[in-house]
Amino acid sequence: MKYLSHLAAALPLSLLLVAQTPFPVISKIDPTTIAGRPVQLDANGKLLPWPMPENTGYSYNSHLMTQWTFLWDQFNRQRLHYFFCCFDFDRVTFEMQPDYHWANSTGYLRAMLQGFMERLYPYTGDANTIIFLQDFIDYELENGLTPEGYVWARVPYASANPGDFRYTGWSVHGEDYIEPHVVGEDGYGYLRFYEMTGNTKYLAAALRCANALVKNYTEGTADRSPWPVRCYARDGKIDGPGMGPYSANVVEPIMLFDELLRLNQGDRADYERVRKGAWQWLQEYPMKNNVWVGYFEDVKPSMENMNQVIPLEYARYVLLHSDKDPEWREHVRKLIDWVKTTPKWPKYIVHGAIITTEQGDGKEYCCNLPNQCCDSHTSRLAAVEALYYAKTGDVTYREESFRSFNWVTYYQGMPENGHTPFGNQWWFTDEFSDGPRRLMDGMWAEPEWAPSDESHLVGSSSVVNKISYSKGAVTYSTFDPASTDVLRLNFHPDFVMAGGRRLTQRADLKEEGYVLDESKNILRIRHDQARDIDIQIDPNSAEKQLSAESVPSIVDFDNPHVGARVRLQGQYPSGVIDWGETDWMVFPPHERMSTFSLGTAAPDATVAELQFPTPRSLMRMDVYNPTTKEVVLTLRAPEMREIVFHLKPGALQRVRTGWQIRASKIRFESPDLGSLRFDNLAYSARLWTKLNGSAL
Repeated sequence: MKYLSHLAAALPLSLLLVAQTPFPVISKIDPTTIAGRPVQLDANGKLLPWPMPENTGYSYNSHLMTQWTFLWDQFNRQRLHYFFCCFDFDRVTFEMQPDYHWANSTGYLRAMLQGFMERLYPYTGDANTIIFLQDFIDYELENGLTPEGYVWARVPYASANPGDFRYTGWSVHGEDYIEPHVVGEDGYGYLRFYEMTGNTKYLAAALRCANALVKNYTEGTADRSPWPVRCYARDGKIDGPGMGPYSANVVEPIMLFDELLRLNQGDRADYERVRKGAWQWLQEYPMKNNVWVGYFEDVKPSMENMNQVIPLEYARYVLLHSDKDPEWREHVRKLIDWVKTTPKWPKYIVHGAIITTEQGDGKEYCCNLPNQCCDSHTSRLAAVEALYYAKTGDVTYREESFRSFNWVTYYQGMPENGHTPFGNQWWFTDEFSDGPRRLMDGMWAEPEWAPSDESHLVGSSSVVNKISYSKGAVTYSTFDPASTDVLRLNFHPDFVMAGGRRLTQRADLKEEGYVLDESKNILRIRHDQARDIDIQIDPNSAEKQLSAESVPSIVDFDNPHVGARVRLQGQYPSGVIDWGETDWMVFPPHERMSTFSLGTAAPDATVAELQFPTPRSLMRMDVYNPTTKEVVLTLRAPEMREIVFHLKPGALQRVRTGWQIRASKIRFESPDLGSLRFDNLAYSARLWTKLNGSAL
């Protein structure tokens, strides 16, 4: 999507694509590493996920939570994503280092992050996702809109000059310009955030975007789309070296109009008219001639440089709204096939996983050589295939989606040998927003890919604006009273209530009710008349209450930030765990630990302790044994029996204590304790008695 900044001054933009003429359209390669991480294969030689190959749910969840961890850490410290597109990191401290030369993709990033947070909030129940997104959107509304009186007035700029605190476009293309398709994409994001929060400020921002799109709409032709790919904001003109008349990406404005029409907001007649015209143009031209050009903010306008973002985003849209396109089945299959086979850029088959790069003209392409980058674009392809499988039941698409997503998981965090073209950089857009949101689409389509030992709402046809997870229960609210929701639970529900009414278990969702896959605790709910949903085990069953797992709190060594190779002294986080003065140290991401992790300060340590200032129950943790031998780890606490774990060589494992009693001190013992790494220590302050299952 973006190209290395320090070459920009020396090379024209058109040469910053990888020149490889000719190149094979599809290559089969079987490397031993992906992004520098050793590949994991099943018995048939097919790719398994990272970092826990035998546990898809853990690995997919690890990818999402790792990317979120980096975002939340930066929000609380540097906030690089407000001003920078690209960054590298120091290999010793793992501190991020922004690229001060390349454009900041403000509009793209904000819209992609909205999509990620819209899914991540109900998945986790973490209100910090809303805080993060609201602050980012508010900053853009205050610092990134065009002035009043412009032809394109009070709409978001698509990009900014490197490091600028105000956004007015990237001066390589020209000053003070906008990209209309991003106005549609951002406007849709504003509208969905209004649905998440109820704050009409964001509805007003969405309406401004829609009205500007109406005002500047023209009937398209084969070489001129309804809106230009890039134009000057003041007068709408396209005369200029970076401007251009054509972008096939009209589905983003269409999505904005459709949602406003559904909510009965704004000028319905104008929205319907322009929406109809844009839809007809899309069907008449790109859907017939496959001229899918005009998306990326750092590429000069061209009728030759195709990309896969536009056709796949259209395919995703009609899969979720099949009533909009009577030929959705044929259209989606056609677009998937086109992306996989087009000679415009290379594709790779890596241990059975289909990998796509992002764009090209048949002679030059982006991005890197295989297994270095482009995880977000493969994630998009995999998401569309997963949604197509969910819609049609065609298991071929499920398998191909699964293998591609497995490849994507190798890019979680900042792997040392995974990077952008021409240098060791990462993008906030691709790796930390666009890719994760599409992985979440995959888990919505196939909830079996979500963790089986945790409860998560993995998808909904409505925005979810409130959710709470507790022991043996999930309660949430949707923006729309009619919605279809999908969850994977770590308990077997006895009751599903909608607006206080008990729903009926059914074989399908042709009517209001719920379908439960009892072997996997996958729950699908259809509610037609209520926003508030309550799922729970029988509150009168002491046995079920006792067996259900509490929702733990997590200590993850990333937030609050400590830094690499810093000794933990005293309490961290404050009031939670006291680490003493000498035993423990925080280590940077390494091998199977994609984020900061815990280890002993002394490499030859065999014993270390931690204390809970207020007694708590240690429930589980992730442990990585990097050695080539089995390691025995013993945990002891004065209040309970010791527990022994046998850690496989070279493996990351999630270990559970089974303790239901609160402890004040935990002692770790192992002959190889100094080699082990720990993360995601999960604890609960609740104590469950064996007599009646009540919480103390």
